[in-house]
Amino acid sequence: MSEGSTKHGSLAQLRKMKDDGKLVDGRDAAAGESLGPAFWAKAELKPPAPKRSVHLKLDPEVFEFFYEQAQGKGHLTQMQAVLKAYADAHRR
Repeated sequence: MSEGSTKHGSLAQLRKMKDDGKLVDGRDAAAGESLGPAFWAKAELKPPAPKRSVHLKLDPEVFEFFYEQAQGKGHLTQMQAVLKAYADAHRR
């Protein structure tokens, strides 16, 4: 588990981080700034756009790269992030 990361930690690792003071409890966090009634009067609920299911064939080395980077779980999410960043960078 990387330093300060809780995403892939075991329960024992998380307990050790808590005991070492590396995890903080957010119950005592200061309240954020109030947005006020004017903000909420104009706020609109917009559901996220549905994702499109696609099936593609990848070169084995491409798949293995992402699979190893994600340590097995989350490799498709990482591929999505890379493709999204590429599309954003090339969008006019």
